[in-house]
Amino acid sequence: MTLADYLPIAVMLVLAVGFVGVSMVVSRLFSPHRPTPEKLEPYECGIVPEQEPSQRFPVKFYLVAMLFVIFDVEIIFLFAWASRFDDLAWYGIAAVGIFTFFVLETLFYVWKRGALDWNVHRRRRYVSSEVSQEAA
Repeated sequence: MTLADYLPIAVMLVLAVGFVGVSMVVSRLFSPHRPTPEKLEPYECGIVPEQEPSQRFPVKFYLVAMLFVIFDVEIIFLFAWASRFDDLAWYGIAAVGIFTFFVLETLFYVWKRGALDWNVHRRRRYVSSEVSQEAA
């Protein structure tokens, strides 16, 4: 491998950083500086909302959705490894072992933090705060 082999990656990196920079500048130039209340309203396909939604989606919903996407993408990497299993030999097994360890460690961390627990009233931190409030 020569340095010229990495040229497409460098060009792509420069293009990505350039796109982000240009997007930020254009957004700053064209964003409303003194928005009216109408401009601050959420845009829903041109339809003016007749009433506010009865309830908002909990943040927990979005957190679980993001975790699903993250773990789903991580599992896709295992398919790439499996397709090249014979060529990678012991290096591939070691690499995927480390990768799997970090995936499982992340899952354990998320599980321990209660991010996958939808039953909010059973969480330890809420139970202990309710008990202390009832004692007072």
